[in-house]
Amino acid sequence: MPGSTISSNPPTNPTSTPVHFRPVSSHLAIAPPVSVVIPAMNEAENLPHVFATLPPWIHEVILVDGHSTDDTVKVARELWPSVTVVEQRGRGKGDALISGFAACTGEIIVMVDADGSADGNEIVSYVSALVSGADFAKGSRFANGGGTDDMTPIRKLGNWALCALVNAKFGARYTDLCYGYNAFWRHCLDHIGLDCAGFEVETLMNIRVVKAGLKVQEIPSHEHLRIHGASNLRAVRDGLRVLKVIVRERRSRRLRSRPAVLPASASLGEGS
Repeated sequence: MPGSTISSNPPTNPTSTPVHFRPVSSHLAIAPPVSVVIPAMNEAENLPHVFATLPPWIHEVILVDGHSTDDTVKVARELWPSVTVVEQRGRGKGDALISGFAACTGEIIVMVDADGSADGNEIVSYVSALVSGADFAKGSRFANGGGTDDMTPIRKLGNWALCALVNAKFGARYTDLCYGYNAFWRHCLDHIGLDCAGFEVETLMNIRVVKAGLKVQEIPSHEHLRIHGASNLRAVRDGLRVLKVIVRERRSRRLRSRPAVLPASASLGEGS
């Protein structure tokens, strides 16, 4: 299901290559191809809901299969025939995302969970922020306009505490920390050098974009309940892994520069 394309006006130089734009909405068309990375393990029942919300204009879908024992890969290929399937060699969400990122050919990369909690219709907001000047579009369930149906009080408390710690130690202004719905320009990978295997990967990314001085735009996002199956997330275990990442990153090297971390309501127009 490749996205439709339209051509811009013919270039004045007849030997140059025409630029192709993908219509994203009634008021926005983009040239950069968008890759969507979906790490999945035994998510065959959820994938129909996930793929149903993906916009048709995206360039490619990368499904990273984490040793599924159900029909995850088969269902993905039926739903999106052009899907690229990457067989994960290691274990963990971080390992899966790193494998998926390596397979991307698009200039913009979007991370989407396979459990049905993320609404693919929100991708346009992430892409809009990036083409307007941000390097990293970070989803937030706690920014104005966001929300969550899937967090227990103890998880909310833990996320708030860890988020406050990152803000204090790295000079960020995040409203959410441990959320997996994000988008970024592919060149960001050259600055953040991911090297973790588990759920702490989102925190690592959020810290390293700050340390690299990249421009971050928070995007209000609503997290829905997982549709089928049980999450592999363990609040205490994974919370401790996140804490270890924060401590390690604080000790590893000084901040390169103070980044521009913008609230969700901020404009990324000229001068941002």
